[in-house]
Amino acid sequence: MASSCHYVVIGAGASGSVVANRLSKNPDCQVVVLEAGDWDFEPDVTNPGGFVELWGSRVDWALPTTPQAGLANREITINQGKVVGGSTCINAMMYVRGNPANFDQWAAQGATGWSYADVLPYFKKIENYEGGASAYHGDQGEIWVRDCPDEVSRSDEFLQGAVELGYDGPRWDYNGERQENGAGFLQFHITPDNQRDTSALSFLQPIQERPNLTIITGAQVTRIVVENGRAVGVEYQIKDELVTLAVEKEVVLSAGALQSPKLLLLSGIGPAAHLAEVGIPVQADLPGVGQNLQDHVQLPVIFRSLGDRPMTTVLTGNVLFVKTKEEAPAPDLQLNYTPSIPAPLAPHLPDFGGPVSIFLPILVQPKSVGEVRLRSADPLDKPLVNPNYLSDPVDIEVFHKALDLIRRISQTAAYSPLNGGELAPGPGDPDGFIRSQASTLWHPAGTCRMGQDELAVVDPQLRVRGVAGLRVADASVMPVVTSGNTVAACFMIGERAAEMLLADA
Repeated sequence: MASSCHYVVIGAGASGSVVANRLSKNPDCQVVVLEAGDWDFEPDVTNPGGFVELWGSRVDWALPTTPQAGLANREITINQGKVVGGSTCINAMMYVRGNPANFDQWAAQGATGWSYADVLPYFKKIENYEGGASAYHGDQGEIWVRDCPDEVSRSDEFLQGAVELGYDGPRWDYNGERQENGAGFLQFHITPDNQRDTSALSFLQPIQERPNLTIITGAQVTRIVVENGRAVGVEYQIKDELVTLAVEKEVVLSAGALQSPKLLLLSGIGPAAHLAEVGIPVQADLPGVGQNLQDHVQLPVIFRSLGDRPMTTVLTGNVLFVKTKEEAPAPDLQLNYTPSIPAPLAPHLPDFGGPVSIFLPILVQPKSVGEVRLRSADPLDKPLVNPNYLSDPVDIEVFHKALDLIRRISQTAAYSPLNGGELAPGPGDPDGFIRSQASTLWHPAGTCRMGQDELAVVDPQLRVRGVAGLRVADASVMPVVTSGNTVAACFMIGERAAEMLLADA
């Protein structure tokens, strides 16, 4: 077991796996990866339809929120991967970069060098797109990207219905020139032989024999050791042993938007008043740590289907991105559509008494913002997670507009052969349905925000303000969550972080 290294990467998820891969390409860099979970190539991980059974299992952190007033006081579980590969092993595999305006907004808010023009080359570098290389796609990267590979999930009725309403499509590439106002197939990180393509499979498994790379599993980090304003090591617990690993160059924190702020707080980096509450000495008073928590919210809308299709393998296969407000810089609504019950969810859904289809509006630019705090100074305690879901009335209004759009699509000539009528929410005021049925899409972000103001946690080089030798590279650095599933942006963040680390070295 290594006692020292040049770089330690905390977390082997989407971002951390890329960082470890790129750093260890340099044989002069001694790299250690610390992952709380283990390697896992069981069928439920590799099978694109197996992931729902992994929620709540040993490979899931299963982090609960506080009771959410905006969701009828429910506690919501945010599933996050505790495994080599992180949440890429338990997610729905949808590959959405986000909107170009998201990244331009990052840059405008102080994340200099993170505009869409800046980040596009990194998206292309990591991608192996089945449609081939173009101005917007790469085909030489590690991550397989495919247009919905599940034929059952593809729906011309939905896509042509959107076109009938004036949207572009029906084969719109939302990861291409323009995301908004186009309907097309969702893209997925699934291999050509229909296996889940995880960051473990693409970035770590092929290189695990590199002599300068050590991957330590079952290692839960408890603290980043800071001395005289510099990160000099990492403490982690493995089985019943507490181990200290000395770090000569830099610590890279890639534990995700809920665990990364937790680890900073445990290390004395965060709001001084909160650290005093839990009895942790202050190393750096950074009031933004754990703040700015944003997450996507989904709402299932059920229609009776006149077509009895087999169950789908993936959760959904068709998508339309929409601005519900013309002045919005980026789409605030992602509308997914599944023409039958997804097989992964079937054991967990009620009996609908016949075939159904599922529209899934997703709030992708939430105005409601929350926070992550510590329950105590015990590193094994789960963090206190309060996303404040649907606390801003603007977010409720997006779902109202989504319901109107769904009903208009259902009335198109293209969709009419499937339309057996709306089952839920049905007529009447939908607010009660929204608050009782909406839930997370498992995309927490923003809790170690990048920028240059006093509430920014990291600078545009991802360096933690006030602590040398420490960077954060994961969804927590997003100033604003992307308009769409976040995994693609996390791969990109890892790629950019590695380049910055190597340039500084």
